[in-house]
Amino acid sequence: MGCCLGSVLLLLPLLGSARSAGQNHCLDAAEACTADAQCQRLRTEYVTQCLARSASGHCHLARCHRALRRFFSRGPPALTHALLFCQCTGTECAERRRQTFVPACAFVGSNPTPPSCLEILEACELSPVCRPRLLAFQASCAPAPDVCPRGQGPRCLRAYAGLVGTAVTPNYVDNVSAHVAPWCNCGVSGNRREECESFRGLFTRNRCLDGAMQAFSIRWPSILQEQLNFHEDTGHSLLQTSSVNQSLERNSLLALLSVLVLKALL
Repeated sequence: MGCCLGSVLLLLPLLGSARSAGQNHCLDAAEACTADAQCQRLRTEYVTQCLARSASGHCHLARCHRALRRFFSRGPPALTHALLFCQCTGTECAERRRQTFVPACAFVGSNPTPPSCLEILEACELSPVCRPRLLAFQASCAPAPDVCPRGQGPRCLRAYAGLVGTAVTPNYVDNVSAHVAPWCNCGVSGNRREECESFRGLFTRNRCLDGAMQAFSIRWPSILQEQLNFHEDTGHSLLQTSSVNQSLERNSLLALLSVLVLKALL
């Protein structure tokens, strides 16, 4: 019950408030997603699935992961990537970024203690969903002998986002840095320690991934503006979206989370 309630309370701030926009890039990204019908619908779906709990109190990990994969494969990339890679200079923003896709379920799942990275790697290699995505990530984010290939960044970020909702779902490890890693460690890898560290290093020691994330942060304002301009050109301006409609969309999510809070307290 405490875990469920904690997850709900952590997600409440992610709905955002227009009064805070402009001070927090991750909040700006969340509000831009709220103003886009497709992004908001897919985001509501994964929040709902990832917060739901079974009769035993565990989250529905498979449903949560499936909804997350839909969000990142079908949502507008400018908006989904803005949520995932938003630049932060403070812990409040970084914590919002870390909580983007309900890590209490999608990242940690039913394992309060991180499993061996070899365990999740083997699970991924046996999964028809995870294996091709991991191979794509390795190919798209692999550094050349000396430098990262020119123009590799966008492909690398797409491949990284494609891993969210798989056995090797990565996330930000804390709210004081931009370091990412899957939920695993190499403490019990025995004589396969080097193999384990090599896999984890794809996330923790990957200068091409780090560079792609930093480049996105620099381009973030123009990327979001391009999305705003697209909506203006198609008659669905984010800047002119009815405040009533935005309020209704936000209130629907708040109502959903309020119900989950009440259930957790009963």
